[in-house]
Amino acid sequence: MSTPLEAGIKIPDIAMGTPEGGEVKPSDFAGQKLVLFFYPKDNTPGCTTEAKDFTAMKADFDAAGTAILGISKDSAKKHQNFIAKHDLTVALATDAEEGGLSDTLGIWTEKQMYGKTYMGMVRTTILVGADGVIAQVWNKVKVKGHAEEVLAAAQAL
Repeated sequence: MSTPLEAGIKIPDIAMGTPEGGEVKPSDFAGQKLVLFFYPKDNTPGCTTEAKDFTAMKADFDAAGTAILGISKDSAKKHQNFIAKHDLTVALATDAEEGGLSDTLGIWTEKQMYGKTYMGMVRTTILVGADGVIAQVWNKVKVKGHAEEVLAAAQAL
């Protein structure tokens, strides 16, 4: 069952794995704003740039009362390596193979490349208000300048 991904709906409270082996869910950030950035794969060029950009601006997001959580379907071990390799300070989470938050929101979807069809993550960012309601959605994100745009939206919220 897919939830419509649009401003004004409450973010589904679905648990995801942390690199340390725990779990995290959107309600863990209740009372503060939250950026959820969904990305296809650790250690790929666009995903690395995006994670590093959010890391570089983490203090600004903190000052705006906004937590950041990067989400892919990579394993905890891959996330640990990604964090260590690029000195990431933003939190990462592993979405469930099936029935996870990205599936529920329609972000994990059928894609095509070179004539082959496969399931993959559509690079999407969601800004959630302190009340757990989606304030803004960026679909099919272009990485360059994106973290700055999200920060401006978080500061304005």
